[in-house]
Amino acid sequence: MSTTTLKSLFGYKAWADAELFALLAKLPEQHAEQLHSCIRTLNHIYVVDRLFRARLAGEPGPFEATNTKATPSLEQLRTDVAATDAWYQAYVAGVSSKQLSSVVEFTFTDGDAGRMSREEVLLHVITHGAYHRGNVGQVLKSLSIAPPRDLYTKFLHKSEPSRRSV
Repeated sequence: MSTTTLKSLFGYKAWADAELFALLAKLPEQHAEQLHSCIRTLNHIYVVDRLFRARLAGEPGPFEATNTKATPSLEQLRTDVAATDAWYQAYVAGVSSKQLSSVVEFTFTDGDAGRMSREEVLLHVITHGAYHRGNVGQVLKSLSIAPPRDLYTKFLHKSEPSRRSV
């Protein structure tokens, strides 16, 4: 995969995360239980993103599990996710094709060994986040609230309007 495509995918991820957090911030108080569930799911995405960020950077894992015991506030999580999204955007902006093919060896939080290329790690971060944002979207749909249209095509056309020209 090209670094140009990775830059676009991580731009999409940051955009989709921001759209979802903006909607959740407007959720009526009567949906506090569902909001908590959404925050737990988004926190899981964040924790996994940070674990793989540490693996890419050759740093110790910042968490011992794939979610935290305590649930952060929506605003704190939004801030943390935005910072992590910015880190990934900077990372893919500076990574070379040769680096993408290099392998990272690590230990999963359950103790199992892991081995993935940097490119595979990045693709995992993208697909994992999209999958779980979809879970949050289903919670919103159960409340008769339309989730943001978390579509790569929408991001491309919004960020590059000329793509809509014939």
